[in-house]
Amino acid sequence: MACISAPPLLSNPCGSVKPARLSWASSFPKLGISFNCIAAPPSSLHTHNKDSFIRAAWTRRSRGEAAKRPNRKSWSQRTDMYMRPFLLDVFFSKRFIHAKVMHRGTSKVISVASTNSKDLRYSLTSLVDDDACRVIGNLIAERCKDADVFAMSFEPKKNERIEGRLGIVLDTIKENGIMFV
Repeated sequence: MACISAPPLLSNPCGSVKPARLSWASSFPKLGISFNCIAAPPSSLHTHNKDSFIRAAWTRRSRGEAAKRPNRKSWSQRTDMYMRPFLLDVFFSKRFIHAKVMHRGTSKVISVASTNSKDLRYSLTSLVDDDACRVIGNLIAERCKDADVFAMSFEPKKNERIEGRLGIVLDTIKENGIMFV
């Protein structure tokens, strides 16, 4: 039987012992970091390299990070519901006009007016003309004041213009003392 002996050991100037043969540690990539026994002065430890991959904490998110969370809303989108809590929604069908004011945070309906309601359906000559729009605007403003809501916002839908019947409803609400924010 052959006798297996340990590899010869070499000593370096620092006094630590290091094997002469290659080991599993030599299979790792070289990082270019030296571990000298003599401490370096503090000024040479902190070198500022422009190409360094370590950046400040307040840099913008990388593309990979943005791809992980694609549905993250912006600051204005997240705070808008608190800055403008009451939202007016107006819907025009071929036969009726519906309007409601909702609280964005709680989804609570503050006031509703529709030409399809029993008290308006038989009293108006037409349920979709300009007079009906003025009546709906007056009712919304009156019911909002009863609920202590004096400011609201209106967000038009895509390709929706504030003119015609919608403009009449909004102008009537403004004339009755409700502010649009």
